[in-house]
Amino acid sequence: MTSPTLTRPELTAADRCDRCGAAAKVRVVLRSGGELLFCGHHSREYETKLKEQEASIQR
Repeated sequence: MTSPTLTRPELTAADRCDRCGAAAKVRVVLRSGGELLFCGHHSREYETKLKEQEASIQR
């Protein structure tokens, strides 16, 4: 028997940036387990702060 693996689905055209509502290009998984979706612009804007908090950035 294999152990289940938790994976997050790929982003689709229906996924929107949590900051501005544009198409999401990046998923950020927080250490607490929560997630945020960002467009390219906002992912670049917040990248440094997210890395400081050890968030996982998935492009």
